[in-house]
Amino acid sequence: MDARSAVDDTALEQAALDVLDANWTGSATVPAVGRYPHQWSLDSAFVAIGLARRRWSRACAELLSLFAGQWSTGMVPHIVFDRSTVEAYYPGPSLWRSAECPAAPRGAITSGLTQPPLQACAVWWIWRYAADRDAALGFVRRAWPSLVAQHDYLASARDLGGDGLAAIVHPWESGLDDSPAWDVPLAALPVVRYAHALESDSHHDRYVRLATRYRDSGYDAGYLRDEHPFAVEDPLFNGIWLASCVALAGLAEAIGADRAPFREAADRIRGALLDRLWDGAFYARDLRAGRLIPVRTVGCFGPLLDPGMPASVVGVLTEVLESRFIGPCGYPVPSCEVRALEFDRSTYWRGPSWVNTNWLLWRAAVAHGLADLAASLAASTLRLVRQAGFRECFDPFDGMGRGCRDFSWSAALTLDLLAG
Repeated sequence: MDARSAVDDTALEQAALDVLDANWTGSATVPAVGRYPHQWSLDSAFVAIGLARRRWSRACAELLSLFAGQWSTGMVPHIVFDRSTVEAYYPGPSLWRSAECPAAPRGAITSGLTQPPLQACAVWWIWRYAADRDAALGFVRRAWPSLVAQHDYLASARDLGGDGLAAIVHPWESGLDDSPAWDVPLAALPVVRYAHALESDSHHDRYVRLATRYRDSGYDAGYLRDEHPFAVEDPLFNGIWLASCVALAGLAEAIGADRAPFREAADRIRGALLDRLWDGAFYARDLRAGRLIPVRTVGCFGPLLDPGMPASVVGVLTEVLESRFIGPCGYPVPSCEVRALEFDRSTYWRGPSWVNTNWLLWRAAVAHGLADLAASLAASTLRLVRQAGFRECFDPFDGMGRGCRDFSWSAALTLDLLAG
């Protein structure tokens, strides 16, 4: 690295830290001031990962704040609401009514859905980079019951197909909210005839309808299994779950717990991914229709996060990633295959590139020893933020920033990319 690059990296690091400081509420980091004024589960995991090597105590506080919203079932909710701005975002607490559910925490207001369980990976990152090993051990012990309960919840309440994978029951649980992968199961929902001519039966209407149906069931696991119309086994969600099982096995060893259950869980999820979602690539499976959803999105590469994925599968996925996603555009990785009919460069999760999915693919490339791919992903992602700032997402062709400015996970993961 030459002197000019070092100066540029220092300035970029400080700019990223400034964004995270501005988005810090005193107990958690919001994704973006104004538009997203609460704490999101997946965002907080990414923030903790980014801060682990820079502001270790803040990284710990980020996750402990999230775990304060965990339900007695073990579910970690996808939103923990800031009481001072509870209705500043829709859908807010008035839709979820979590306080009416006995399983919800008494000291926090939350949503009733979850998100990909990246928290164990974040705790592993915090453990791995701690300067004070005693403090780190204390933090791991404190977080451990929450992590185990989260994984137990997914295995017991979300294995709706009965074959070892967790099902998402709403697109908001995927982390890729508007992905074209959800078009088919959403289209199968019954059409609602609205009395008011200005109302529609759009995807967003269906999102709200799904959330209210689950809420009206009392957030009942039996309802999800037997009646809920949206149930999808998502490769990204399950790839992250598998990676978190591997992280839990490592954390178990650190605190003297039995790591065997988490290794077994990782093996079970890996086998189910290959048996149920693999068809030349990984695809989401619509459990209600009983078939794979034939669209390739960035979520299809989630299982690459597994260091134990067979080399033959890694090779095929890498070829698809490089030829169908990275090759056709200048600023990877687009969130949908570029030549797909569903691709839209300007619509969330239907085309734009995102720092967080780029980071996940970078970590996957590192895990499988794909040095050239890892270097390319890191360089292209840093090029995006240097040119357009810490935006929510980016145009995959010209690199123009889209969505919110000063987005927390873009800033946090930039810190981790700079650390290498």
